[in-house]
Amino acid sequence: MQTAPNGVPAWPQAVLFDLLTALLDSWSVWNKAVGSEARGRAWRAEYLRLTYGCGAYVPYEALVQQAACRTGLPESACTALEAHWAELPVWPGVQEALASIQPHCQLAVVTNCSRRLGQLAAERLGIAWDVVITAEEAGFYKPDPRPYQLALYKFGVPPSQAAFVAGSCYDLFGTSSVGLRTYWHNRIGLALPEGAPAPEMESRTLDGLVAWLEHFQRPGQMAGNPPGR
Repeated sequence: MQTAPNGVPAWPQAVLFDLLTALLDSWSVWNKAVGSEARGRAWRAEYLRLTYGCGAYVPYEALVQQAACRTGLPESACTALEAHWAELPVWPGVQEALASIQPHCQLAVVTNCSRRLGQLAAERLGIAWDVVITAEEAGFYKPDPRPYQLALYKFGVPPSQAAFVAGSCYDLFGTSSVGLRTYWHNRIGLALPEGAPAPEMESRTLDGLVAWLEHFQRPGQMAGNPPGR
């Protein structure tokens, strides 16, 4: 176990979270919007392909609609998805983990979403986030490094003194490029994409997250410069 010189657990200064996969079960909402797990998964997969391929921000809602069209879904699917947005379920164990971490670390969301929908989703957790970064605010979609860097800049914290909790396997490309140590909450058992760096920890639950963070090594470094926009 890694502890600070005085024996006190070495928590990171900040913990950044993917929102719609690591903390919330957005999969079930996409499925509910079209009444089928198979169609919902196909739609979500196409959306993810578009998102992680576009880089610079284009309206989130437009990407969702484009993905629906490409997978043969009617425009009403997008309307249904937004109608169910306020019902996004919280994964089991998430609120307990956040309650344990919040007294020790600043907490941020870094999510591929519009400002409006990102704020609505973040409110589902019922806590006061220190920072909420959406792709719209950053001007780029993850795994481009700029959304992660913007959160770190707002905290004034270098990557070495922060951690990331991923839900999407594609976050691993981004966190690796930024230098963020990553816990992959792989809730539904996704395969690691070809060429993706391995996370420091991977689990289908958050049961090991608090212990991992509590013994996090924090080299003393100065905070970096603001990210390029």
